[in-house]
Amino acid sequence: MIRVDRTTSETTIRVEMAIGTGRADIRTGLPFLDHMMTVLARYAGLDLTVVATGDLRHHLIEDVGLTVGEALRRVLPATCARYGERTVPMDEALVQAVLDAGGRPYYRGPIPSTLYDHWMRSFCDAAKVTLHVRVLRGRDRHHMVEAAFKALGFALRQALVDTGAVFSTKGAVALEEG
Repeated sequence: MIRVDRTTSETTIRVEMAIGTGRADIRTGLPFLDHMMTVLARYAGLDLTVVATGDLRHHLIEDVGLTVGEALRRVLPATCARYGERTVPMDEALVQAVLDAGGRPYYRGPIPSTLYDHWMRSFCDAAKVTLHVRVLRGRDRHHMVEAAFKALGFALRQALVDTGAVFSTKGAVALEEG
């Protein structure tokens, strides 16, 4: 279990994360954000605790994305499968997420919520993952956003599997923080 704390003049975020069973304890004060973080934990198989407060919805959602992304970066096994993909239906919505956990941050959406599209971008930047999300169809914004988080979770579950091998022609990449 790793812990990441992020404190700014706008937000205070604590995230604890481990690859596990999908247990979630989420307390942000924003019911939909709590629901999406619970969905992400369950479908990704991550044990996730998030305790967050903030001044504005935008700041809170963005900073939770950054902090959850940083936590994911720290728990990624060096020999993870790296790639994951899933397409998820939710009622009339159909959403695909394709992920590469190879250390290159990139996000391509959008999903039909500027706040949660921003969460995805912030998460990818901090986690250093590439994520492409395609909303293939849908009418209900809630269903499309939730299907995106479910698809991301399933893609992460595939990518996080520790294979014992490095999936890169470069071999293992070594970086030092100083």
